[in-house]
Amino acid sequence: MTHAPQIRIPATYMRGGTSKGVFFRLQDLPEAAQVPGAARDALLLRVIGSPDPYGKQIDGMGGATSSTSKTVIVAKSSKADHDVDYLFGQVAIDKAFVDWSGNCGNLSAAVGPFAITSGLIDPERVPDNGVAVVRIWQANIGKTIIAHVPVTKGAVQETGDFELDGVTFPAAEVRLEFMDPAAEEDGAGGAMFPTGNLVDDLEVPGIGTLKATMINAGIPTIFLNAEAIGYTGTELQDAINSDPKALAKFETIRAHGAVRMGLIKHVDEIGSRQHTPKIAFVAKPVGYVASSGKAVAAGDVDLLVRALSMGKLHHAMMGTAAVAIGTAAAITGTLVNLAAGGGERDAVRFGHPSGTLRVGAQASRGDGEWTVTKAIMSRSARVLMEGWVRVPG
Repeated sequence: MTHAPQIRIPATYMRGGTSKGVFFRLQDLPEAAQVPGAARDALLLRVIGSPDPYGKQIDGMGGATSSTSKTVIVAKSSKADHDVDYLFGQVAIDKAFVDWSGNCGNLSAAVGPFAITSGLIDPERVPDNGVAVVRIWQANIGKTIIAHVPVTKGAVQETGDFELDGVTFPAAEVRLEFMDPAAEEDGAGGAMFPTGNLVDDLEVPGIGTLKATMINAGIPTIFLNAEAIGYTGTELQDAINSDPKALAKFETIRAHGAVRMGLIKHVDEIGSRQHTPKIAFVAKPVGYVASSGKAVAAGDVDLLVRALSMGKLHHAMMGTAAVAIGTAAAITGTLVNLAAGGGERDAVRFGHPSGTLRVGAQASRGDGEWTVTKAIMSRSARVLMEGWVRVPG
């Protein structure tokens, strides 16, 4: 019996925000995987260690959570006025499936540093000391992200004193601007509010009729009121992730919301969209103890938000969902805005399971339509390991 040797592919394992994933330059992938399709998906699944019926991803680079089962492909940009194209693949853990339907806002923070370090940015655009501005084309959703990457002595600065709840150690701050963040999803027509309403009555068989704000910004997101579904907004991961009935209920609501948003035609199709839309619930501020043991006082935040990703409550907050939160908070009358006290605002600080996060958004209304020019937040990023990943040939 002959045995195919492993192949090795240049790769970098990076943390970005509260996520981590395997980063590739497009040019370094095997030729068959340099284009979208089955070969690319099969390669990334094997790199991460999926599908794994044990749910552990022991035989791969994944960490068996939605935050750590991620891949990124970066290339010199084919778009005018952009430096790099950034493609994100969310890898399912127990299924042979890579979801390309949305962005990862957390890993967006690592794209600029990776592009500079990997030689994808013109050296003349990188200062010896200062901030390098990297113009990123987010290829999944067709949007621009501008990353402000600190540089010291000609190299990306990774260490620093910027603290991000959900990440244990401080690092250098990377400021991100998500330009025109209303997501242009298939079937949603690019509208920020695909139903035309700031708040809808979402009918879910077997559960009831729920007030919902369904928004395309950063990533398509369905916001609910916590109390309407039996929660307080102070929940940590175990309160929901250890409850199969609760997870099933959220998935049912998500499926019906996706139909209303025009993302799928029938609820049965939701299995092919694990990454989008996200589902989250909001509440007015109350004090709670974060997963780290840190006390979050009611006065520390404007509202509380809990969000699910890939079928589980997220340990902190997805970056793209944070963009949706900031955008919805800036628009008077959404459930997010009302939970934050209502009225006009250009920034919001919200409580999540790991602590707090501030996100800003610039919203305006003209001709009866809401637009958001950009959403702004800070993350951090760091190279964890670089070299080659190996997969069976």
